[in-house]
Amino acid sequence: MLDSMKIIAFIPSLNSGRARAFYEDVLGLRFVSEDRFAVVLDANGIMLRIVNVPEFEPASFTILGWDVPDIEAVVANLQKKGVQFCRYTGIRQDPLGIWCSPGGSKVAWFTDFDGNVLSLSQLPASS
Repeated sequence: MLDSMKIIAFIPSLNSGRARAFYEDVLGLRFVSEDRFAVVLDANGIMLRIVNVPEFEPASFTILGWDVPDIEAVVANLQKKGVQFCRYTGIRQDPLGIWCSPGGSKVAWFTDFDGNVLSLSQLPASS
């Protein structure tokens, strides 16, 4: 039933102005609209609603991620824009903060200003 419907992604924020600047100016998402409830951005055809909330506790896990073709280049570009990538104990990450999974996927994590965990993934090439 929902397999052919578009997904809408939601992210909570305590400060929609600061969130809009991060997602639009740093991450490069296209601004669509804004009202007192949310900032709406276009994430490559997916509607991303950054929802104004009075309070929340950020999840300790990834809530939104991107599949990228060259993770090293994207990480380096975001670092130039001031994004700091997370380091986690117990997993081996390279100097850029990229972890390589046993299956060959590469993943790097970062947070927005509200502490929401976001990720970049580069999946292994198909045989």
